[in-house]
Amino acid sequence: MNLSPRTGRPKIDNPKSEQIKIRATKADKALLEECCDRLNQTQYDVVMNGIKKVYVETETEKE
Repeated sequence: MNLSPRTGRPKIDNPKSEQIKIRATKADKALLEECCDRLNQTQYDVVMNGIKKVYVETETEKE
């Protein structure tokens, strides 16, 4: 019986290897969860959208 030399999940181009941890109040956590429900997105997606929005806003202020 020949077994495939490649097992497990395939490699991706840009792996998520870094961790970001924050402490939040119950109100902040509830706000994030409400945003997730309204947008039907994961917490990761909502946070990344926020980071990108702030980045774009600060780029235009630099000019």
